[in-house]
Amino acid sequence: MMGAALPAQGAAPQGPVLRDIHMPPDPPWWPPAPGWWMLAALFVVAVLCAIAWWRRHRRKLEGRERVLAELDRLVDQHAQSGDHVALASGMHQLLRRVARRHDAASTQQRGASWRRTLARMPVDTATLDRLLELEQVIYRPSHSFDAAAAVNAVRRWMILALKPSAWKQRTEHAHA
Repeated sequence: MMGAALPAQGAAPQGPVLRDIHMPPDPPWWPPAPGWWMLAALFVVAVLCAIAWWRRHRRKLEGRERVLAELDRLVDQHAQSGDHVALASGMHQLLRRVARRHDAASTQQRGASWRRTLARMPVDTATLDRLLELEQVIYRPSHSFDAAAAVNAVRRWMILALKPSAWKQRTEHAHA
């Protein structure tokens, strides 16, 4: 076995010549990867949704302020004229308009059905009685009337009624 010669100690091994490892270039920053595009799109959608929510919320607050300002205007007119019938009539119309936002049939209701509509707000019985008393004052002007208590009752009911989440759902036995 003399035919196979061993390589000399100082000779290079047979085979490919290896060079240093070179890393690939860094990926370019533009265009971003698809995940970044999706994240940017989600961000834009979230901002648009937040703007839409804010505008809707702002409109609701402005509407609530307009209704309460109208109530204040009625109270100011009553302070100047002292006309209980005009105050009761204006507050009653205001109640009907606000109730109509949630129940279209409320404009036609009288008596027990109107009381049930008003009772869909979580107010006490005394407040409901004050609200129902408005009709009595309109149709029977000689009826005794505590204007301050009626205004407070209307204001309390309006503040609750102008929050749509405060409306209780109608039950089936309630409109039978």
